[in-house]
Amino acid sequence: MRFIILLLATSAIAAEPAITEQELVRRTQELYDAIVPGDQMPWKKYFADDCTFSDEKGRTLDKSKLVADITPLPKGYSGAIKIENVISRIIGDVAILSYDANETETIFGQELHARYHTIDTWLRRNGQWQIIASQTHRYYEDPTLGKADEKKFQDYVGKYELAPGQTRTVTSENGKLFVERKGKKEELLPESSDLFFRKGVEGRILFRHDNNGEVDALIDRRNNEDVVWRKIK
Repeated sequence: MRFIILLLATSAIAAEPAITEQELVRRTQELYDAIVPGDQMPWKKYFADDCTFSDEKGRTLDKSKLVADITPLPKGYSGAIKIENVISRIIGDVAILSYDANETETIFGQELHARYHTIDTWLRRNGQWQIIASQTHRYYEDPTLGKADEKKFQDYVGKYELAPGQTRTVTSENGKLFVERKGKKEELLPESSDLFFRKGVEGRILFRHDNNGEVDALIDRRNNEDVVWRKIK
C-alpha cells in the first residue's frame, strides 16, 4: 500500500505542468521592478549560479557581476520598465521568453525613453526554474530633429566618390538636402546645422572642410568609424 501511495505521489509530481508564460512574465517584471530600489534578491533568486548575461552595452556578466550591478538609482533619478510583445516557447525543462522592455527614466524632472529587446532562457533543474542565459539589445532610434542652416546647402551639393565607379550625389531641393546613390534617394535630416542622419538608418552624415574652408568630402560615420567619400565636383 505504501508503495502504491509513493508511486502515485511521484507520478503527480512528474505530471505537474511546466511553467506558464504568465508566470515567466510575472517573474521577469519582478526583476525589472527591483532595479530602481536596487533590490538584488529577485536577481539572486531567478538567475542560475552558472548563468551568462549579455546586455545592450556589450557587456557579458556572470551572476556575481550581474547581481553587484543592481544598485539603487541615484538621488533625483526614477523610472520604470514595462514588458510588452511577449513571445514564449516552453518545451519540457526549457522555456524561452522573448519580449520588449520599454523604459521610462526621469532625471531631475526630465523624462527619457528607451526600448530594448530581450531573450531569456529559463531552465528547470532540481525542480527550480532559473534563467541560464539572457541577451539584450537596444532598438535603434532616430536622433531628435534639429534645425539646418540652409545657407550652407550649396556648399554640400555635388558628387562624391568612394572609389572609381562608386559615387553618390548630394542635391538641395526646396530647402531640403538629399543624397542619392544608384537611384536610391534619401533625405538628409538635420541633427544640427552640420550633422545629418537618414530616417531609420544608423549612423551620421557630415561634411569635411579643407584648409580653405571648402567642402572636400562627405563623411559616412558608422559606429564612430568613418567612410570618406571625396568630393569630385
